[in-house]
Amino acid sequence: MEIIDGKKIAGEVREELKSKVAKLKEGGVTPGLAAIIVGDDPASRSYLKGISKGCGNIGINMETFELPADATQEGLENKIEELNRDEKFHGIILQLPLPKHLNALKAESAISPRKDVDGTNPVNTGKLLLGEDTFLPSTPYGVQQLLVRSGNNPEGKNVVICGRSNIVGKPLMGILMQKREGANATVTVCHTRTKDLPSVTRQADILIAAMGRPKVITADMVGEGAVVIDVGVNSVEDPETGKRKLVGDVDFDNVKEKACAITPVPGGTGPMTVTMLMANTVRACEILMG
Repeated sequence: MEIIDGKKIAGEVREELKSKVAKLKEGGVTPGLAAIIVGDDPASRSYLKGISKGCGNIGINMETFELPADATQEGLENKIEELNRDEKFHGIILQLPLPKHLNALKAESAISPRKDVDGTNPVNTGKLLLGEDTFLPSTPYGVQQLLVRSGNNPEGKNVVICGRSNIVGKPLMGILMQKREGANATVTVCHTRTKDLPSVTRQADILIAAMGRPKVITADMVGEGAVVIDVGVNSVEDPETGKRKLVGDVDFDNVKEKACAITPVPGGTGPMTVTMLMANTVRACEILMG
């Protein structure tokens, strides 16, 4: 049984990105990423801090733009439009969740598709499904690269995705079903209305858990020798220490006995998400520079 090391694979991708950034800088341009955060959510701040550190390590210039929690929709979209016009930024990300009075889809739609490095603009979402060249959302893109780079190419495999969110499940389906290298899978998407879920998940050559519920994928739901990718990140109380800890959507300790390969939490898909966001930013810079 193989533990798929997301940190190691992300490190390999980042080394590739360093070379690309160095080449861009030789040509007189530095890739730039603008992040927008509304309000003061601690988890969002922590996530952006991790992105900033990663960008700094490979040479991307990242700046965070903070708006107050009571910012208006117009104010948010005006800031996005300002960054769309700013040539020193090649990518823009909008940190979610937004305060409840703001419309996230309208805001994401305001980001220029050319700078939409998290693949959330509906234009890029549509291109993804059509198989057109576009920016892929960072978490699903990271999952695909994790599979390919760990020697578990999804081509010709039965892939079962548990979860149909707009962030992971739906775009990952769109990526893996395309007629191209690193895809060409037969994809089944399961959700809360799926009848007899274990009978479906046991058929998977590759099982991807993205349900947002701790340890919901148990050993009886996994076929012998399956590859298991855990996208879940859940904070739960450790009964032994009383402290909070991170666990995935997969019951790791028991499932690993049946899987041929599995990602841990933390250290699996998480490092790839940030890395693919940086990869999209570098690519956006390359495209804009011609």
